Amino acid sequence: MAQKATIFKATVNIADTDRHYYAEHALTLARHPSETDERMQVRLLAFAAHASDALQFTRGLSSDDEPDLWQKDLTDAIELWIDVGLPDERRVRKACNRAQQVIIYIYGGRTADMWWQQNRDALARFDNLQVFALAKEQTDALAMLTERTMSLQITIQEGQLWVSANDTTLQISPIALTNH
Repeated sequence: MAQKATIFKATVNIADTDRHYYAEHALTLARHPSETDERMQVRLLAFAAHASDALQFTRGLSSDDEPDLWQKDLTDAIELWIDVGLPDERRVRKACNRAQQVIIYIYGGRTADMWWQQNRDALARFDNLQVFALAKEQTDALAMLTERTMSLQITIQEGQLWVSANDTTLQISPIALTNH
């Protein structure tokens, strides 16, 4: 019998001074059986960094045809495609052809560095692609905040994200690897 997704609830209070976006989101995240706490928290972080009323979690790992998050317009055109992890170059190419803007958050330390070295030249041609790297120690600390019911406060200023939960505050510093 196949394992089912584990459901997590998160109340995320976002204060994004860079975009002047201030909102609270009540989110339900389905964590695929093969997904780690680290990956799920990176998805949540990506949501906060690009939050809007139209941004949605998708089936993610359960579907090859969808990103981890997307935002569509009223005509069902994909405005924003967000993937986390280390997607293969074909998937990124397909995303760049389907969406107005594509953002990838890579993480995993040395593995992410090797992925970037292998894919940098092939991905440089896409004007609608942004790639951000997250430091391993920061995503590991983020994973430690995982609870079945979470209440997070996320403040974004000058590209830095401060994530607070309970008595812990983490600074997450995404590093832009592309100039787009």
